[in-house]
Amino acid sequence: MKTIVEVKSKKELGSFIDFPHDLYKADPMYVPELFIAQKDLLTTHPFHKHSSLQCFLLFDNGKIIGRIAAILNNSYNSQNATSDGFFGFFDCINDQDAANLLLQTAVKWLKEKGVTNKLMGPVNFSTNESCGLLIEGFDSPPVVMMPYNAPYYADLLAGFGLQKQVDLLAWKFEGDNYDDRSVKLMDRLEERLKRSEITIRKINMKNFKKESESLREIYNKAWDKNTGFVPLNDEEFDYQAKDLKLVLDPDFCLVAEQNGKLVGFGAAIPDMNQIQIKIKKGRLFPTGIFKLLFGKKKVTGIRILLLGVIDGYRKLGIEACLYGGIIKAYRAKGLKYAEAGWTLEHNDLVNNAIIAIKGVPYKKYRIFEKSIG
Repeated sequence: MKTIVEVKSKKELGSFIDFPHDLYKADPMYVPELFIAQKDLLTTHPFHKHSSLQCFLLFDNGKIIGRIAAILNNSYNSQNATSDGFFGFFDCINDQDAANLLLQTAVKWLKEKGVTNKLMGPVNFSTNESCGLLIEGFDSPPVVMMPYNAPYYADLLAGFGLQKQVDLLAWKFEGDNYDDRSVKLMDRLEERLKRSEITIRKINMKNFKKESESLREIYNKAWDKNTGFVPLNDEEFDYQAKDLKLVLDPDFCLVAEQNGKLVGFGAAIPDMNQIQIKIKKGRLFPTGIFKLLFGKKKVTGIRILLLGVIDGYRKLGIEACLYGGIIKAYRAKGLKYAEAGWTLEHNDLVNNAIIAIKGVPYKKYRIFEKSIG
C-alpha cells in the first residue's frame, strides 16, 4: 500500500535527502549531492525567509519509492504578477501511479497555499538553483550543480499531463576543439570593444565584497527577461557568492567594464562532480572531506556557470569575449573539457556566441508546466 508522508522530523529529512542514493546505486552516471549542502538548501537558505516549501516522501509497504517538494516562491509570483507553484527534488521509481501520487500531493499543497494558475518544474526554488529534467545526454555524468535523472522521468511527467514549457541547453568544449579562427575573431572583438572603452578583466579577489555588489546588480538586470527568472535579494546573492568564492579561480571569472562601470560578467567553476561521484552518499565525514580537498587539484574540467550582459551592451561581442576568455584560460591550464550551461534554447545571442567558439550542444534539460486552475 502506497502512503505519502509529510517530512517534518530530522530523520525524515535525512531520508528525503538520501533517497536518490538508493534509487541510483547501480547507475554509474549518478553523482550524489553533498548531504550538508542539501540540508542547508532545504532548511537555512535565505529563500525560506520569503517563501515556503514542503517535502513529501512516498512509501510502499514501509519502503521509500519516491520524493517531491512542493514549492511556493512568493518572489516569483510577485515579480511576474501570477499565482504559480513549483515542484522540485523529484525522484521516483518507474511507476506512473507513484509519480501521479507525488505530483497530486504537491498540487494539493500548493492549492491550499492559494496557487491558482500553473504547476512548473522540476525547479529547486527557482531557475537560480538546480532546475530542469534531463531529456538528452545520458551517456556522461552531470557536471557541478547540474541535475541528473533516469530517462523514464520524462514519461512519468508527461503521464501526469505536464507539457514542455522550455528546454535548456548544455554545451561542451573538448580539449583541442578551439581553432585559430575563433581566437582571432575574439581578439578582433576585444579590440573593437576597447574603442568603446569597454575592457575585459579578471575579478579582483582582494576586493571581492565590492566586486560582488556590482555583480549582483548585473546578475539581476542581465537575466531579468529569462523564463522563470527571479531576482536575488542581497542575502540570497551573498549566500551563493560565499559558496562560489571557495572554489573560484580568478582566471575563470571575468568582467566587462566601461569607464569603471561593470556591464557584464562570466564565471566558471571547477567540475567538482569529478570528486563528488566518489563520495559515498554525499557524506563529507569521515573520509569524504579528504577526497574533496585533495581531489580539487586533479579536476580536469570546468562549468561556465554564469554569463550575462546588461541591456544596452548586448550584440557588441561582449558575450563571445567572456566565453572566449574563459576557454582560453582553460586551455592554458591544460584542462580536458568545459561545459557552458545552461542556456535557453531560444537565446540566439548567447547560443551563437558559444557556437562561434566551437561549443557543441550535448545535453538538454526541460522545464514542464501544467494548468492547475
